[in-house]
Amino acid sequence: MKINDNKVIGIIGLGLMGTSIAAALALKDQKIIAVAPMGSDLDKEAPKRIRHFLEKCQGEGLTGKAPEELMENIHFTTDYADLKSCWLVIECVVEDLDIKREVFKKIEQVVSHEVMITSNTSAIPISILQADLEVPERFYGMHWAEPAYTSPFLEIICGDRSPIEGAEQLYEIAKQWGKEPTLVRKDVRGFITNRIMYAMYREAFHLVENGYATVADVDRACKNAGGQWMAFCGLFRYMDLTGLKAYHAVMGDLFPELSNRKSVPKLIDDIAKANGNGVFNGKGFYDYTPEEAEKWKETFEKFAFDMNRLSKKYAAELEDISNSNNPKQ
Repeated sequence: MKINDNKVIGIIGLGLMGTSIAAALALKDQKIIAVAPMGSDLDKEAPKRIRHFLEKCQGEGLTGKAPEELMENIHFTTDYADLKSCWLVIECVVEDLDIKREVFKKIEQVVSHEVMITSNTSAIPISILQADLEVPERFYGMHWAEPAYTSPFLEIICGDRSPIEGAEQLYEIAKQWGKEPTLVRKDVRGFITNRIMYAMYREAFHLVENGYATVADVDRACKNAGGQWMAFCGLFRYMDLTGLKAYHAVMGDLFPELSNRKSVPKLIDDIAKANGNGVFNGKGFYDYTPEEAEKWKETFEKFAFDMNRLSKKYAAELEDISNSNNPKQ
């Protein structure tokens, strides 16, 4: 399947992630059909959120264009029929398999068989999602990070029936959007990033629940160790830079001791079942006043822009080094 890039992209679902993706694509002058399938209050607030994201991007120097000009790239609608002009559709609705299947059915009713359909799922295997499509070969995962308009992260994931050639084309287009994409050639639950991150979360819960450290201690350790170098080089490069043999020696002793639990940790289970949702309602691993929650969100937003600038500062130099010395495949 050859991608026909006519610059119009559909986004289904205008929650926090869908609006963030819309802002990221609008910054790159992509024309967007933004579909609000539920008509919820969250969907109704979508234009306001996207405008805020674009205002911040202009203020931080990510674009020289005014938010009003960039907003003209986006057509808001509740009608799936408006997707007919799209070459690519990105599904961003809730992580519910039945809801996603219904969305895909509605998309396929209005777009041609040549149109790419992707999902921003972070948990459901692509092979499961594509199974009920009329044309499963045009379906891929496209897993974004929040905030999508500052993060260079994007995973392109093949399902069992997704040709690698289509994924490679999406990969190249993602680079045009300013991303540093990862191509996941074989479907696996959680893809790459979430499998690595959730292994870290599991061990973090093990350490806290068994009294080795507090929540704050674990956060501090992650921030001041891995948080200092992961954005620079990733896991495997870091072992090369700091002495591969030392890691080999430690793995033999440490791997058998790491947590391998298969159930949800009690610490997060208790909070979630008590309706805790972090800064969004003030109850999480930490407690937040409304003022503290807003300040954390604002500061995280500022940090994301600073990380974007720092990544760009070194990106070209690191790419030159990598191109001259490709890693073993």
